[in-house]
Amino acid sequence: MSDFEEPTRVTTVGPSKNEPSQPKGTDCIVVIYTKQPTLLGKRFPLEATPTSVGRGADNHIVLDGDSVSRRHALFERSEDQWVVSDNRSTNGTYCNDEQIQGVTVLRNGDRVKVGPTIFKFLSGADVESQYHEEIYRLTIIDGLTQAYNARYLYEALEREIIRGRRHDRPLSVLMFDIDFFKRINDVHGHLAGDFVLKEIARIVQQRIRRDEIFARYGGEEFALVLPETPLDGAVSLAESLRQRIEEHVFAFQADSIKVTISVGAAQLTEADKQANELIKRADELLYTAKRGGRNRVCY
Repeated sequence: MSDFEEPTRVTTVGPSKNEPSQPKGTDCIVVIYTKQPTLLGKRFPLEATPTSVGRGADNHIVLDGDSVSRRHALFERSEDQWVVSDNRSTNGTYCNDEQIQGVTVLRNGDRVKVGPTIFKFLSGADVESQYHEEIYRLTIIDGLTQAYNARYLYEALEREIIRGRRHDRPLSVLMFDIDFFKRINDVHGHLAGDFVLKEIARIVQQRIRRDEIFARYGGEEFALVLPETPLDGAVSLAESLRQRIEEHVFAFQADSIKVTISVGAAQLTEADKQANELIKRADELLYTAKRGGRNRVCY
């Protein structure tokens, strides 16, 4: 079984009822990933006064978490552009996954990570429409890995089941998770765990086809929906991904982290009436792979 169970939560995201309307074109940062549910989707306008982020109550944006320093980062105006700087934090501030050294100029769409929280910088005359588009993305996309979320997975799989049966074409699902992920968090820290999740998502997204659906199912568990793919093709892809991840160097700061995955593969049958039945079978095979020693594919 997986090393820890993360309860599934359904969070409705959208503009806060108490959030004042912003002038059109006001540059802002939006929370697209967080472990504080009340912050998800919240917009913070950037104004002439520098915006400080940290654990201390005196910051403009207060974040929880041991990996967040008391005064962690600063967003401010420099001439005609917005910049972000790290305020000598313990764990660093990241822009587009690169650790900030000194001051970094922000460009529209940049992602800034402070502890476990990710902000997206929005700029330009169409900020309002960008913001609402981002809110929509939050309903289907996992903010950390940029893979689809579980909600989208179920909706897409239901559509693929209907299409597969209509045209009498095979459909397979892979379920996989990271072996000993709790140990990675405990030994290397939660920021390293987030890095591993993002790297795995990047590796998978480079390998799959456009019509294949990749989603973060929850915690350290992921899913792949493979239209027009029989079981042997799914197993071949699973073995390829397993090997790529095992051989990949996961280097975070000064640490090199050994990572492997366990995979369950299942093909749609007449007995599968709904998406959750096919996912359940693939998930049970994933647990079989875990019980069998991990770092393997079961089907």
